Amino acid sequence: MSIEITIDGQAVACEAGTPLIDVAADNGVYIPSLCYVRGKRCLGTCRICSVRVDGNVMAACSVPACEGMQVEVSAPQIADLRKALVEILFVEGNHNCPSCEKSGRCDLQAVGYEIGMMVSRFPYRFSKHPREVRAKNIWLERDRCIFCQRCVEFVRDREGGQKIFSISQRGDRAQIELDIGLADAMPPDQVREAVELCPVGCILEKGVGYDNPIGQRRYETRTLRQRTLEVKQK
Repeated sequence: MSIEITIDGQAVACEAGTPLIDVAADNGVYIPSLCYVRGKRCLGTCRICSVRVDGNVMAACSVPACEGMQVEVSAPQIADLRKALVEILFVEGNHNCPSCEKSGRCDLQAVGYEIGMMVSRFPYRFSKHPREVRAKNIWLERDRCIFCQRCVEFVRDREGGQKIFSISQRGDRAQIELDIGLADAMPPDQVREAVELCPVGCILEKGVGYDNPIGQRRYETRTLRQRTLEVKQK
């Protein structure tokens, strides 16, 4: 059913029930996200897509479009809230972009550029998490994990549907885990799928690195904003 909602004062038509983040992108309004993948179920873990809906702050990926909905994306207070959330992710992990294999194709780095982040307002924690290197084809740089849970929910063993990735413990002791047996059974295309699904440089393929020269990496050819709007409008 076609309905009409308002985004930043502009009326837009959409299908009822469509995730708000998709409605915005389909109408040329960029809302950043680090956990949402179009076509897959909403995780709502990163909250980077926070907007104001009818006066209340909500994650745009988790809100289905409803008739008459009033949405604020660009209001200064909401934009600063999203920026603060990104800054928190940077200080909670160790994201040394110049030395990271995923620099130039990292969603967190690209979102940082989009929102104009230069330095975090919060103190850096420099927390340390041990690498996981036992699997044949995958290694985990746990310092870079932002706990988006994409890998946990969307990467499954193709035979039995079991989870290959998981998160253990809680709070500042939480860390991403890898089932070594299931990981070693992953075909090469699924390994690459997991690497691409990870928005940061946490999941990496062994034996592959720094293959894309500077100037040809994903977000050096088109920004995250451009890519998001292109993909969602197809």
